[in-house]
This record gives sequence, structure tokens and C-alpha cells, in this order.
Amino acid sequence: MPYALFYQDAKLSKAYPTEADVWNLARKSGLVVDAVSDEERRSPRPILDNDYEIRPCQLDPNEDPDQNKADADREARTEPRLN
Repeated sequence: MPYALFYQDAKLSKAYPTEADVWNLARKSGLVVDAVSDEERRSPRPILDNDYEIRPCQLDPNEDPDQNKADADREARTEPRLN
């Protein structure tokens, strides 16, 4: 089942093979924040900013989640890192 980033009902990203792939995309885009959800969890857990959601999605015509992931991985390797 492919996953994508959504805001309300609008699909904002390409489809990716796993939910973890979309979390990585969101993290690199600055959409992930750490927050403590309750007293049972002492350590912060990642959540998406501004009511974004990661959820299963339908593929667009001719969309290939594996190719989208490969393209994103290739881009990540060629982008300069700012430290």
C-alpha cells in the first residue's frame, strides 16, 4: 500500500512505498516537530506540523512509488549538506 503526505484531503506529495519513506521526506522538508504527547511517554515523539498527515493513498495514473523513492534518494545524495 503506497503512502503520501496530505493536508486535509489534498495529496501534497508523490506516493512512496512505505509510511517511513514519507516520514523521511517530511523530516527533510522541515515538517516534523518533536512533542510530548502525554505523561506516559517521557521522550518526545515526532509529529507533523500544521495538521499534515501521512496516510495510504491511491496512485496517480502511471505513478510508481518505487521510482519516486529512488528519485528522492538520488536527490538526497546530490544535495549539499548544510551544517
